[in-house]
Amino acid sequence: MGFDFATPIERRHPEGAWASQKWHRYGDDVLPLWVADMDFYSPPAVEQALQARVRHGVYGYGEVPASLEEGLCNWSDTHYGWAIQPEWQHWLPGVVPALHIAALALTEPGDAILSVTPIYPPFLAVAERTGRLAQRAPLAEPSGPHAPWRLDIDALEVAITPQTRLLLWCHPHNPTGRVWQIDELERLAALIERHDLWVVSDELHCDLILAEGERHRPLAARFPELARRIVTLWAPSKTFNLAGLSSACAVIPDAALRQRFVAACKGLLSAVNVLGLVAAEAAYREGEPWRQALLAVLRANRQMLITHVERWPNVTMAPPEATYLAWLDMRKAGLGASPYQRLLDEAGVALSDGAPFGLPGFVRLNFGTTAAQLEAALARLDRVLV
Repeated sequence: MGFDFATPIERRHPEGAWASQKWHRYGDDVLPLWVADMDFYSPPAVEQALQARVRHGVYGYGEVPASLEEGLCNWSDTHYGWAIQPEWQHWLPGVVPALHIAALALTEPGDAILSVTPIYPPFLAVAERTGRLAQRAPLAEPSGPHAPWRLDIDALEVAITPQTRLLLWCHPHNPTGRVWQIDELERLAALIERHDLWVVSDELHCDLILAEGERHRPLAARFPELARRIVTLWAPSKTFNLAGLSSACAVIPDAALRQRFVAACKGLLSAVNVLGLVAAEAAYREGEPWRQALLAVLRANRQMLITHVERWPNVTMAPPEATYLAWLDMRKAGLGASPYQRLLDEAGVALSDGAPFGLPGFVRLNFGTTAAQLEAALARLDRVLV
């Protein structure tokens, strides 16, 4: 079956009926390559399942169907080689709420929560929002052109104190697009054990690894001895472009840990909406052909981006190994303290500012859009950066 990833989709509906954060925040003259929201039609199987559910016409309180739990079990076994159980799953409306719930469930006021930087901004807000202490450890920056970002275990060791109780981990990494390698993960696992840490492993981008033939291995699957201390977070939102349907799953093998997490959800989180559950099941059961087609599109878009970045003096980028997000270093590009703002003002292209990720002078670029829209935005950036 062929899928259409080429036709631009009008997301600025004149009457606002389909209002989009991505396309409405910066006005009609700006091309948005910022928030992690793709400009592609979602899988036909998802659309068909949603249409069938809407025809039912009743949207009362739903339950997580056993068929969805089974579908995620099958997906995990097939794609990651990890045989999870239905009872390990706790479905909830989003990964960001799950980060905060984990902090409330696994730490006390006065405890510290550790993240590496740069990192998806909500990670850095969890400690403050839950009354905990925030700790940061920097990643090792690329050592040369096209070299990857690396995990700096020594920096993590320095950051950890007796108050450190929880590590918020991102695997693959947002915003750098890094797929962590086994040597890095082995050292991380030893550190987690040594300091007796809880871990939340955000694996939201794990189904978008761009190297052909490479598959994701969850942290809890790669190190079974750590599974008793890990909350793994998955969602169909990035892989299948379903972010607005707000469905995610915490996979927690350890019964005691799962009980603590579920108890912390009560009264703070609503159930997953019924359409989000339907969409998730359809995606995991029938979305694989669409995902494979998407990966081919993202590889081509990544190459287009690499070609343009090579034209931009003093701009560097470690090519992303996963997802549709690229992390660009513009500290030497002569754009002042806020490259994001200069490019918004002078190129009419909206990127994500690196400062909220913990690294001013960088920008994050979303290349999950049609080739025509990406080329148009990159051409605008050329006029400022070349």
